[in-house]
Amino acid sequence: MSENRFKIVFDGTLLPGVDITTAKLNLAALFKSDVAAIDRLFNGTPVTLKRDLSQADAHTYLNALSKTGIDARIEAEPAIELDLTDVQPPPASPAAPVAPELEASPYAPPRAPVGEALPAFSELKVFSVQGRIGRLRYLAWSLAALMIIGAVAGTLGLGLLADDQRVLGALVCVVALLAYFYVNITISVQRLHDLGWSGWLWFLNLVPFVGGLFPLALAVIPGNDGANRYGPVQPPNSTAVKVLSALWLVVIVLTVVGALAGGLAGLSEEYESALGSRYESSQLTDKVDTNDAAQAPLPPVDYEKE
Repeated sequence: MSENRFKIVFDGTLLPGVDITTAKLNLAALFKSDVAAIDRLFNGTPVTLKRDLSQADAHTYLNALSKTGIDARIEAEPAIELDLTDVQPPPASPAAPVAPELEASPYAPPRAPVGEALPAFSELKVFSVQGRIGRLRYLAWSLAALMIIGAVAGTLGLGLLADDQRVLGALVCVVALLAYFYVNITISVQRLHDLGWSGWLWFLNLVPFVGGLFPLALAVIPGNDGANRYGPVQPPNSTAVKVLSALWLVVIVLTVVGALAGGLAGLSEEYESALGSRYESSQLTDKVDTNDAAQAPLPPVDYEKE
């Protein structure tokens, strides 16, 4: 007896807490199709997405579909037994043409197989707002951009300013600032994509108080484990990425130490200034007392003679 075969059936039901728009976008990315074609699957009629699967393959396809947010199910194919001794080979005949209305049937499942939907990892593009990056790569790229652009601006800009070419030096500094601003946008948008969020949320950086905490949130919140509507997960972190991200600890420690040293130096200067002013005032007081004591007493006045 042949092995039981199964099929994947979907009737438009979603998993709890999943928005229908998100589910459609996830399915469109999974099947590499447009959203208009995916809309046909949500008309309430059961649609067979995949046929003739083994039990293991059926569960694999079902897990992949569940990650998109839809509530598909596995159904058994009707068992068919054939006696090969009674089967006669059919005469050769040309294939029957498929009617156009059947090709465009709204009940037909997407033609792209589930297993070939997305590559294993997304492509890394520093200067693009497409794709996804994780927390360590976000920290590493941010530090690298800050160091490279800061070094270029510091070398060229300050050199030109020292040569009394202030206009050109200021222009170099402005261009470097705009370059860092652009790279910061692309890196932040890709990090938002890794969380499954829209890149437009980058504008929260411009909101007072929120803008100071938003980059910290991007560096702390973990991204989606699997593929989302912005693409597959990023490649594994390299050693350079791990080292650069760890350098942020050195930057933070140096910043804290510098702030403490500057604060202590300021307090020391104020203390020394207060001691100096107190010493000067005490010396001035002693000098005034000495001058008063050195003055000769006035002769007595004889009021009877007057």
